Amino acid sequence: MKMHGLGNDFVVLDGRAREFDVTPALARAIADRHRGVGFDQLALIEARGAGDAHLTFYNSDGSTSAACGNATRCIARFLMDETGRDSLTLTTDRGTLYGRDMGDGITSVNMGAPQLLWNEIPLAEEMDTLELPIEGVPTATGMGNPHCTFFVPDAEAIPLAEFGPRYEHHPLYPERTNVQVASVIGPDHLRMRVWERGVGLTLASGSSSCATAVAAARRGLTGRRVTIDLDGGRLQIDWRDDGVWMTGGTSHVFDGVLTAAFLDSAR
Repeated sequence: MKMHGLGNDFVVLDGRAREFDVTPALARAIADRHRGVGFDQLALIEARGAGDAHLTFYNSDGSTSAACGNATRCIARFLMDETGRDSLTLTTDRGTLYGRDMGDGITSVNMGAPQLLWNEIPLAEEMDTLELPIEGVPTATGMGNPHCTFFVPDAEAIPLAEFGPRYEHHPLYPERTNVQVASVIGPDHLRMRVWERGVGLTLASGSSSCATAVAAARRGLTGRRVTIDLDGGRLQIDWRDDGVWMTGGTSHVFDGVLTAAFLDSAR
């Protein structure tokens, strides 16, 4: 299936009926927008774990990620439509996540509690995660994957194609990091752009939105419930006692079949 959340696009493989061996080479081949299908992340649905399904995520460079918020929301929408239910439980390498149907095609997912300690994110050494010793004093947050959020006067003015890779590979982040630039529009409103680890520029990112909302609240820039405007659209983020809830729309674009010849060429 090809899906997207605010233009953050995914290929979703339904492995509940048959097993898939997703290698880094296969992920990269499917990700190729000229010779494959193209995606920001690939997600594999499997019938294992304690929840309704288990999700595994791959970046377009073939690396894995424990979390992918927009893909989780897309798949939650698909599974709720399939079963007629209005809530479900999904397991990931990030942990157990919960999805809810909010009506009118809107889906909400609890992305879990943010990781705020240096060794949870992780960072290379012990430090205060609220203001990192990096030019621009960004905030570090973990959402099952690492994030580095810069608060700037104008997110539109940052040359993110140059800025993002510089910090994705910063030595303070041993597993690389997602990079966000965000501007405060109001006490409950942010404008954010994102450079995703292992992917590059994307129109939206769910986990990045959650991390940015948490960072803004920790720094006293906003409350814990905010609207975030991304290049691809708008998300609602609510940092509650039980986790960070992300709410927004999703799109299921088409279903397809990968040919045997393509799969053989990608081995």
